[in-house]
Amino acid sequence: MSRPSFNRRGFMGTAAAAFSLYGWSQYTRGAERSENDERPPVLEPRATSGDDAVEPDWEERLTMTVSPKQGDLVGASERVIQAAIDYVSGFGGGTVKILPGTYKLRNSVFLKSGVRILGSGLDSILIKEPSHTTKLAVDSDWYDQEVTLEDDKGFKLGDGVCLITKNPHNGSMQYLKRTLVARSGKRFKLDKPLRENYWQMGNSTANALFPLLTGEEIENVVIENVALDGNRNENEHLDGNYAGCIFLQDCRRINMREVTARNYNGDGISWQICHDVVVENCHSHDNADLGLHPGSGSQRPLIRGNTLERNNIGIFFCWGVKYGLAENNIADGNKYGVSIGHRDTNNLIRENDIINSGEVGVLFRPERGKAFAPHRNRLEKNRIVNSGPESGIAVDIQGETESVIIAENVIKETRDPMQRVGIRVGKETRDIKLVDNTFEGLSVQVTGP
Repeated sequence: MSRPSFNRRGFMGTAAAAFSLYGWSQYTRGAERSENDERPPVLEPRATSGDDAVEPDWEERLTMTVSPKQGDLVGASERVIQAAIDYVSGFGGGTVKILPGTYKLRNSVFLKSGVRILGSGLDSILIKEPSHTTKLAVDSDWYDQEVTLEDDKGFKLGDGVCLITKNPHNGSMQYLKRTLVARSGKRFKLDKPLRENYWQMGNSTANALFPLLTGEEIENVVIENVALDGNRNENEHLDGNYAGCIFLQDCRRINMREVTARNYNGDGISWQICHDVVVENCHSHDNADLGLHPGSGSQRPLIRGNTLERNNIGIFFCWGVKYGLAENNIADGNKYGVSIGHRDTNNLIRENDIINSGEVGVLFRPERGKAFAPHRNRLEKNRIVNSGPESGIAVDIQGETESVIIAENVIKETRDPMQRVGIRVGKETRDIKLVDNTFEGLSVQVTGP
């Protein structure tokens, strides 16, 4: 069998470059330089009009504090946090420091480029208010910017809502997130137009559902040391392609560290088509769906030192996630520890503890055929312990997956062996290289071709 075309040196260089964005000192963009760039390096950066590629490492930045009792802005809702974000953003960026307290959210906190969110650990809690749902009483067309609710009880101006309908033309489900900004009785104006048809025949509803922290088309953001609670028992489900404790869409260079994302009826932290995202030392637990969701098309994610507990899936590589590094994480008590699939290629998953998975420790999904399978990934030096029920599988490589290396992992069962399998290699896979893995307490170490 030929060795997969996995350039470890090049991969680690990419991962190191992503990690260099970690610190607050690098929260503005560093100048991008190629290997053959012979321009002199910037040794004494200055703030220069229009130059956002290089900035001095300022000792202090503009900071606004928020608190339920005392601070620059006083309040206990998303509005006070949003006001602080808007203020520092208006001056080019800075820090919003969330002082201890419980902040009850009726809408998302909308992040902006160049803003750092700094909480006070588990003493700064942002919790989602309970959701409620009603049908739309009047048809709204794609060009409308309003909806009429059948029952307006519980809905207030400023609330975040998710509008859900079945597309009358193809039967697919449609989701739009909007804010209620004006009203006359049960008739509400939205902050943005619909751009989709919301007709009664599609069983259209308005739902008080939203991500706690969210951002679209932003960059150079830091979120750290804050607790986000989705209040799962009092909220309806909302898919991680639209929400989560944190939800990001089309963003660049986002750093999240020491964040607690818990109890969301959906995902803990989800980012879609977002590049150079760093998630480090976070705790994502007891979410209905995914602990961490590097979403479709996301390039070079760095997922390090996180604890992922009691989610449906600990780390879910979505579609086309490439050149990512997941290391030194603990995935404990999830149904699936790690799941990787649709065109997720050239990723390195190493030195993680993947334990007590309900079904499978690490799953390589079968997808739609060879063109869609997760090729050229490496699973290395992980500790995969107690995976699945009596017929559980620690590592399950399905579909037409090719050129995967499974090396130096410790695959172990401390329970009875039963029918438990260490590594299952699917019959349609090709060039799966197993190197120096250690097995203990299993019924079958390796099965497959």
